[in-house]
Amino acid sequence: VTRVSPQAGPACRVAQTVAQYCVGANYAWATAEGLFLLRLLLSTSGRRCLPAFLLLGWGVPVLFVVPWVVLRYLYENEGCWERNEKAAVWWVIRCPILVAVAVNFVVFVRIVRILVAKVRAHQVARGDTRLR
Repeated sequence: VTRVSPQAGPACRVAQTVAQYCVGANYAWATAEGLFLLRLLLSTSGRRCLPAFLLLGWGVPVLFVVPWVVLRYLYENEGCWERNEKAAVWWVIRCPILVAVAVNFVVFVRIVRILVAKVRAHQVARGDTRLR
């Protein structure tokens, strides 16, 4: 069992909180970038939605990191918050990340389908049958 000194405890917990926010922001930005690419492939301007993508990338992680901090403080406020003994508290962080992975997968499949359709349309437009 690792003991954290009373002076190091708050700083260590802040570091854990920042780390969790960074992980969440990483997945949120991957989702924002995928949605941005999908929007560009669908021939619509992505510039009008830039504030929404910024909010998705930087703001959404706050929506699950802040509740996680509150729950950790209330129900698991020991050590440096490096252990996850209560599964319900841990799912506050994991669930949005899993949703982001699922959304990214769906977006990826749609992007691949669009690109394949564009390549096929380009090949059909050519008269040379060797390219089909």
